[in-house]
Amino acid sequence: MLIAIDAMGGDFGPRVAVPAALRALKKSQYLSILLVGDLEQIKPLLPEKSPLLDRIQLRHSDISVAMGDSPKHVLRHQKGSSIHVAVQAVADKEAQACVSAGNTGALAVISRYLLKMYPGVSRPAICSQLPAKGGECLMLDLGANLGCDADDLYQFALMGSAMAEVMQNKPLPSVGLLNVGEEELKGTDLVREAAALLGQSDAISYQGFVEGSDIFSGQVDVIVCDGVSGNTALKTSEGVIRFLFQQIRKGFKRTLYGRLVSVLVRPVLKSIKLSLNPERYNGAVLLGLQGVVVKSHGAAEVEGFYRAIVHAQHAVEAGLCHRVGEKVACDNSRMNL
Repeated sequence: MLIAIDAMGGDFGPRVAVPAALRALKKSQYLSILLVGDLEQIKPLLPEKSPLLDRIQLRHSDISVAMGDSPKHVLRHQKGSSIHVAVQAVADKEAQACVSAGNTGALAVISRYLLKMYPGVSRPAICSQLPAKGGECLMLDLGANLGCDADDLYQFALMGSAMAEVMQNKPLPSVGLLNVGEEELKGTDLVREAAALLGQSDAISYQGFVEGSDIFSGQVDVIVCDGVSGNTALKTSEGVIRFLFQQIRKGFKRTLYGRLVSVLVRPVLKSIKLSLNPERYNGAVLLGLQGVVVKSHGAAEVEGFYRAIVHAQHAVEAGLCHRVGEKVACDNSRMNL
């Protein structure tokens, strides 16, 4: 398997992407990596002598997409950018997946242009795993689509269900729609219209509305929402986790007794922090594309970027894209009967 990596994206560029790629190669002997970016920055980070070098390809691109760049401008005027070259490798069937921590909008627009959508899919959705009671849940969209209609949310539910089926081995994943309350009359007209579509579908195991406080409850396997709500919920939860552990550390340091107790509870707190660490769940798939594209958090460190690469591997091995296209096609066939 060859995975193309945009080494210039994110807050840290090659300093994170290259070590993460090397770690992924050490873990999987069947993996090869195509590193795309400024070779003057990439080569010094590679080992001088290592058998891993036999499974690394390099492709130069000195055009980096800034986080504030317009996606349409990037598509039209920066075709030699590291994001474009990495996605192009997937479009050319050279690589089986692409991983980038770069500009989300640019990645989505370029991927949609080069890889195309499956028939019946109107727009890609960013889907990621989140920690939940009893395991993990999926949530989409996490920022690719700021404005959605009811049909879009219905498609997100189909695609999220397909991902839960093949990536989490859940034959009939339960689906919830993020809303301000659980009652049927709560929410906007858009959300209620989407709920009606979901409730009428035989292809989705719809369980009703899910409130923000229940995102991590394990109440459903897939949570559907628009990109603004999803991205806000995701980043809020990350901020809450950081704030929580900062307050715990401050609390233990205030008194001598607190410092003594902290020594006893440190293993427990370390385990909890590890299970909630956003880096562990890093890597969101752009569902609906005819190729695997994984978006890493822009601020991800080596651990997080490595997780994104592994997530891309699993998506390829599971045949995720094919399953998403198949589920959407089957639903379209039923609707046309």
